[in-house]
Amino acid sequence: MTPPVTTTSPAEAATDPAELLAAARQQALVEGRGLDERQVLAVLSLPDEALPELLALAHEVRMRWCGPEVEVEGIVSLKTGGCPEDCHFCSQSGRFDSPVRSAWLDVPSLVEAAKATAATGATEFCIVAAVRGPDARLMAQVREGVAAIRAAVDINVACSLGMLTQEQVDELAAMGVHRYNHNLETARSHFPNVVTTHTWDERLETCELVRAAGMELCCGAIIGVGESLAQRAELAAQLAALEPDEVPLNFLNPRPGTPFGDLPALEPREALRTIAAFRLALPRTILRYAGGREITLGDLADQGMLGGINAVIVGNYLTTLGQSPDVDLAMLDRLSMPIKSLQATL
Repeated sequence: MTPPVTTTSPAEAATDPAELLAAARQQALVEGRGLDERQVLAVLSLPDEALPELLALAHEVRMRWCGPEVEVEGIVSLKTGGCPEDCHFCSQSGRFDSPVRSAWLDVPSLVEAAKATAATGATEFCIVAAVRGPDARLMAQVREGVAAIRAAVDINVACSLGMLTQEQVDELAAMGVHRYNHNLETARSHFPNVVTTHTWDERLETCELVRAAGMELCCGAIIGVGESLAQRAELAAQLAALEPDEVPLNFLNPRPGTPFGDLPALEPREALRTIAAFRLALPRTILRYAGGREITLGDLADQGMLGGINAVIVGNYLTTLGQSPDVDLAMLDRLSMPIKSLQATL
C-alpha cells in the first residue's frame, strides 16, 4: 500500500475554525478530495461550538458524492465465541473470562436470518465467524450457507471470516460473495495495544487480497479503544489509502471480562466529530453506523445520520443487542432518507 502524499494545504494551515471549515469545504465538497491525516486531526480538535457547522458540511459532502440513499445491512454470527485471538475489546476471544461461549449456527437458521434481514428492506446480509481465519469445516459451511441463501432470498451476501489465504479469497469470490469485511480496527501505531496475537499488516494483507480478487472491501474501525486523536486521524488516512468500498464505524461498548471492559464509552460529541471527520477523509465511501452507536450516541443518532453516515446495520450485533430494525427504519423515514434498492447494489 502506498501511503498518501501529504502536503501543506489551506485546511491544514488554518487555525481558526471558520478558516479550517472553509478550506475543508473547498477540498472535500467542491473538489471531492479527502482530507489528509493532519487535516483530519485539525477537524477532530475543533471546539464543540463548531460542531453544528462541521456536521452540516459532512452531510453536504455525503449528499454530493454519495447521494441521499442509505444502505441497510443485517449481520449474523455463524460461529460465535472461542476465538483464539486476543482483540482486547472483544468478548468472543477464548482468552478472556467473558460470558460468551462457543457456538455454531446451522444453515437453515442462516437462511431464516437472511430472510428476516431482507424483510427490513436491507440489501446486504453478512455472515460472520469468530476465528483467526477459516478452516476447511468453516469454508464448507459458508459454501453451503451462501448457496442456500442465494436460492431462497434476493439479497447480497457478504462475509467476515478473519484473515484469508489467496485460495480462500478466490473461493469466496467464486461462491458469489460480493463484499468481504475485515476491519483494520485501529491505527497501525496503536494496534499492538489492542491486539497481540496478529499484526496490523496481516490484516492489511487480507484487505489487499480481497480488493485484488474483485470483491468489494468493507474495512473499518472501532473508535474509543484508548487511541489518541492523532492516532484516530492516522487511521482515517490509512483507511483512505486502502480505498475500501465501505467503512463501518464501531464505537467501543465495553464488554465485561475483556481488557477494555473498564474503558469509558466515547463522549457523544466526540463521536459525532469523529463521524464527520471520517466523512471528510472519505467523501465517496459508504460510511456505516455499526456496533456501539446506541450506547454512545443515544438520542443523538439522527445527528450522525445528518453528519456523514449513509449506511446502517439494523438489529442485533454479534454479542451485543442493537435496537429493533423498526427504530432505525423510522429514523430514516423521519429524515426522508430512502433505503438503497437491491437493483442499485447489484
